[in-house]
Amino acid sequence: MRKTLLLLVPVLLLGACSWGITLDDAAKNVRTAWSGDVSSCRELGKVTVSVMDRVGPVDRNDIKVRDELEVLARNEAAKMHADTIKPLAEPADGSQPWGAYQCGATAVPPAAGRHPVPASKGDAQTFPIKSG
Repeated sequence: MRKTLLLLVPVLLLGACSWGITLDDAAKNVRTAWSGDVSSCRELGKVTVSVMDRVGPVDRNDIKVRDELEVLARNEAAKMHADTIKPLAEPADGSQPWGAYQCGATAVPPAAGRHPVPASKGDAQTFPIKSG
């Protein structure tokens, strides 16, 4: 029993890691248009990003995987001089395709139920809501 526990603890701890994925300075100005209309924007291309969604037999937290995919997509879009990204499909096996767009001053309407983030503020942060 003790051996099993000693083998399982490192796997669980690794599953909680963020893998060192951080938002680049240039990517802080890249917006995410979750379901907004990007038809008035210029399409710059497509990026497909991927992260580990499993550590051994353990699935990583879906929200963390999605957050990391968005951060990587914003980083890649910034390298393309894009200012907006939009997911093209749901994540599958730790991979997700994103469209990269240059919208300039054109505001991308927010998705229903989401509050817009002012384009001039690059310092927005999100925090998890704890139930209980």
